[in-house]
Amino acid sequence: MRKKQLNTMKVFRFKRFARKSYSIFNSLHKAVTIGVLSGCALISAHAASVEPVERIYTETSTDSIPPTELDEVVVTASKIDLPLNVAAKQVTVITRQEIERAPVRSIEDLLNYVAGVDILQRGPHGVQADISLRGGSFDQTAILLNGVNLTNPHTGHYSFNIPVNLSDIERIEIVQGPSSLVYGASAFSGGVNIITRKDSESNGFAKLEGGMHGLFGAEARGAYKADNSLHTLSGGYKHSDGYIPNSDYNIVNLLWQSRFKIEGAHLDFQAGLNDKKQGANTFYSAAHPNQFDDTRGIFASIRGETGEKLKFIPRIYWSRHYDEFQLYRDGTPDIPATYKGHNYHRSDVFGMNLNMQYISRWGITGFGGEFRNEGILSSGLGKPMEDTIGKYTYSDNRTHINYFLEHNFIFDQFTLLVGGLLNYNTAVVNKFDLYPALNASYRPSESLRLYASWNKATRMPTFTDLWYTTQTHIGNSNLEAEMSEAFEAGVKYIHPIVKGGISAFYIKGRNMIDWVKSVPEAKWESRNLTKINTKGFEATLGFNLKEWFGTGQPFRSFDIGYMFLDRNRVEDNLISNYVMNNLRHKFTAALHHDVVKNLTLSWNFRWQEREGSYVQYVNSKAGERVNFTPFSLLDVKASYKFPRVDLFVNANNIFNTTHIDFGNIPQPGFWLSGGANIKF
Repeated sequence: MRKKQLNTMKVFRFKRFARKSYSIFNSLHKAVTIGVLSGCALISAHAASVEPVERIYTETSTDSIPPTELDEVVVTASKIDLPLNVAAKQVTVITRQEIERAPVRSIEDLLNYVAGVDILQRGPHGVQADISLRGGSFDQTAILLNGVNLTNPHTGHYSFNIPVNLSDIERIEIVQGPSSLVYGASAFSGGVNIITRKDSESNGFAKLEGGMHGLFGAEARGAYKADNSLHTLSGGYKHSDGYIPNSDYNIVNLLWQSRFKIEGAHLDFQAGLNDKKQGANTFYSAAHPNQFDDTRGIFASIRGETGEKLKFIPRIYWSRHYDEFQLYRDGTPDIPATYKGHNYHRSDVFGMNLNMQYISRWGITGFGGEFRNEGILSSGLGKPMEDTIGKYTYSDNRTHINYFLEHNFIFDQFTLLVGGLLNYNTAVVNKFDLYPALNASYRPSESLRLYASWNKATRMPTFTDLWYTTQTHIGNSNLEAEMSEAFEAGVKYIHPIVKGGISAFYIKGRNMIDWVKSVPEAKWESRNLTKINTKGFEATLGFNLKEWFGTGQPFRSFDIGYMFLDRNRVEDNLISNYVMNNLRHKFTAALHHDVVKNLTLSWNFRWQEREGSYVQYVNSKAGERVNFTPFSLLDVKASYKFPRVDLFVNANNIFNTTHIDFGNIPQPGFWLSGGANIKF
């Protein structure tokens, strides 16, 4: 008889796992389910009598998995990492295989193919993009790299200025809806956690590509495996002359990672640099087509893990971001005499947290705290400084202090998470706020999963929201923190041939921050909107065509997704720059198939319709207020594989569709590129 609770399951413990060492599991004549904590520590392995070899599938890929090989375990983003099929909080995972076959050049381009994600791009290929989850704004989404929160307190426009190339990524985890317990107070509408590759042996990788509009790219990555340590170093460079005037860019990424094993514990180090220089044609104001942005971000972190039944996971991290914004790019003729000069900003984040996890007969408990300080030095944002530092004459600073507690009750068919985050911010005097979370998952069969959740979250305004006052904008230093409460329920079905799911959600937002104006001629004002409620649903369906129809036909997989959002309109007479310009409909489809031996094609299609409107500018002058127009795009990637070399060609927007997804910024038309990568 199968036991009902985690503590009554028979547990098998193994000291070491070699790569693809599935023969030990075959000897048990059992199907083994592996649970994972941070650092891939085994927390449970329960077995049911079956044949010695059984296929193991995950919900993240529709490609078939060899029946004689244990596939990697997917770890979810949470205070307590659990197997994907056990976790109560639902996570969308983009796998390495999906990344490699997508016709994209950046993480932002890749996320466009996820139905539940809204990407507002000012420039392609990772130049600058705003990410929105469940109708939230770009400032309401937490961005993490290997669990380190790199969300930029200056403005969410820069949160994706992170030093990662696509070849560095193992997977991307997306948590939809308020997630303060998971990612901290900044995860107002959800979070994106980018997980880099953890190599098991020494290896190397190199990539070169080129294309239209002067496109050039190069990446290199190397890993060295020693007895008790692993070290990786990667670098990347991207350049384009631009697809419209003043849309050129140069992007450099450097990332170093090391892991050391020390007597039952391990230490993880990572540090990186991201440098961007880009023409910013109408990025922040359509009245100024010659804008330019020069940014540089650096970060470093150290993380430890030790213990077994009681686990200690401390982390210290620091990030700094420099920004030089030129409303008139150097060299622009006839600059008005009223222009006072470029804007300079430096934001710093320093944090440390301790996550403790205890395994008992009642499940797994996580508890701990976090200290996070956010500050800015600026030529225009903040309070006047008594002692100026170079070009910086203004500053602001605040500190988050969080305490969290959660418990996961894990049964054979049921998982219940109960927890909460207690938050204090020095910008709000003498006030602690509690943000609870309640998530449940029920598994009536191996293939079917039902889940429901209730979560609350908050977000402090960015320094831009508070202080950005120019000829076109008026900041508001009296802004209050945003608040949200979300309810979600859904069902997922996972089978070797078909996978799918549907979820419905309702989000209540209070004190939502947006930049608005009443008439086209007015300035943008930062304001708290009293109430915005959002409801909608998401649906996905995928087919493993090789498993369904066999290997004698060319088609491998087919996936579709759809999202619908309905948001109540607050003060309809206002022109919204962000919050009320949410997607209403988004549909995605992907087809992967063979052409001839070693040659494959990957097709990606998306159609979307956006709510809201924008002020259309003609010759840098404000004109009529127009609604966003729906559009559809089709991209394709052709790949030819040799034993160690892959050749590829990307064709994006193959029908050369004219479209605008962010007011007054035309997006690229047809763009052809190609290249090769080598593994050694």
